[in-house]
Amino acid sequence: MEVKDVKNTADVITADTNIIEAVQAHPEIMQVFADYGLGCIGCMAAQFETIGEGAGAHGLDVPALIKDINECIKDNAAK
Repeated sequence: MEVKDVKNTADVITADTNIIEAVQAHPEIMQVFADYGLGCIGCMAAQFETIGEGAGAHGLDVPALIKDINECIKDNAAK
């Protein structure tokens, strides 16, 4: 698996971004996962799953989650 440096990709998180890689690069998004009821960070599958896979497995609106994650990152960068 190719590891993306999500810090240096214009802070664009996609459904294909690995959960752990995204959270390591942007710890502030843990609150977004919590807001959606996702305990992804404590789940062993988070090491291997993408955000889309994890959210989809829980029946969530993946595009809405991705939008909220990216908004959180942008808001945090503006501080």
